[in-house]
Amino acid sequence: MSHLKEGDLAPSFSALNEKGQTVNLADYQGKKLVLYFYPKDDTPGCTAESCSLRDGYPRFQAQGYEILGVSPDSVKKHVKFQEKYSLPFNLLADEDHSVSEAYGVWGEKKFMGRAYMGILRTTFIIDEAGKIERVISKVDTGNHTEQLLDQ
Repeated sequence: MSHLKEGDLAPSFSALNEKGQTVNLADYQGKKLVLYFYPKDDTPGCTAESCSLRDGYPRFQAQGYEILGVSPDSVKKHVKFQEKYSLPFNLLADEDHSVSEAYGVWGEKKFMGRAYMGILRTTFIIDEAGKIERVISKVDTGNHTEQLLDQ
């Protein structure tokens, strides 16, 4: 579970997007940002979440938001995932977990009695000044746009 809360300054980060370009939090200074952390490209829940955000992308843009997805997948996997589902926003490769650790969303998970380390699905809404407005840890993958915009 993230140690970050509403009102905290969002930790700065630097990671490669699906084009191999470096993306920094500072690139979004003066803009509102939806920063969503998801476990793995092309899995049912992650696909549903990403496609919900894709489908709602015009609504996010109309309200001044940019969207960034973060997972431990490689740049190469992100390219395939983005192309397969026509995702209009950047996906960041966090292979060393530095971004997810900074946001407190890299932790122990359990599946079928087995414990392992992975991303704890979480979304952060960051304001124009770089402060966290909202933290969503109970993500509704199929209706994430509504969960974020229809409060």
